[in-house]
Amino acid sequence: MLEARAINRYINSSPRKMRLVIDLIRGRSVNEAISILHFSPKHAARVAEKVVRSAISNLQNKDEAGRVNPESLYIKTAYVDGGPGMKRMLPAPMGRAYRIVKRSNHLTIIVAQREEKAKAPAKPREKHVQQKQEIGRPKEKVKAKEKPKVKGKPKEKE
Repeated sequence: MLEARAINRYINSSPRKMRLVIDLIRGRSVNEAISILHFSPKHAARVAEKVVRSAISNLQNKDEAGRVNPESLYIKTAYVDGGPGMKRMLPAPMGRAYRIVKRSNHLTIIVAQREEKAKAPAKPREKHVQQKQEIGRPKEKVKAKEKPKVKGKPKEKE
């Protein structure tokens, strides 16, 4: 089974925001994942789409023939690790300073080729088993139709 990976490191967005996007594509086919990322309004989706395309390219380069069918590819694993945070100071009231951390992340996507499973022929059920079930089944009683009950107040006779 062929598989290839692509890693993008030091992406300038928080890991939490990137995970929201990556959760949408994990386990899906490559074509479906690219279309989801392409039309997603989130900024992290652009970066993730580049990494998916890179992983596909890596897989095609890895294959000696270079003839990998894109329909047979899927996102095997996709995860986001936290990167280093840049510490910055923000002015605060009364001469103080607040510390903020500008987070970064590392994105790893592994693309693999689906294995074609041969379908096993369905086993026909044995006839005597079916006959036993039919014989042992109790017959249903047919009830005569009952008049429907009318809800509400009874009509007064004049």
